Amino acid sequence: MLLPAKAEVARQLRRYRAWERAMLAAPADLTVRATFEDTGYTLCVLMGKRCAREAADAAERFLRITPAAYLQEQDERPRTASVSARRGPPRSRRRRFHAGR
Repeated sequence: MLLPAKAEVARQLRRYRAWERAMLAAPADLTVRATFEDTGYTLCVLMGKRCAREAADAAERFLRITPAAYLQEQDERPRTASVSARRGPPRSRRRRFHAGR
């Protein structure tokens, strides 16, 4: 797994928190809201998370500990479902359709 530079994570986290405060101060301002959502998306991509709140938490953890400890922490988290379980029945039970037959 590739990890981002700590300086970049810190910069994006500061940016996210600043726009979060601005959005809470002016929730009706659509420009502020859009920029806040953009910074949240950037943080999600940077940290590999689906939710901006999770990405912010992961960024704070990443900045507190060593990269090796962060990787180990990520590997120890339980997985909800395996990838093969979501793909459907095993190959042996799948129907095969051939064109022209």
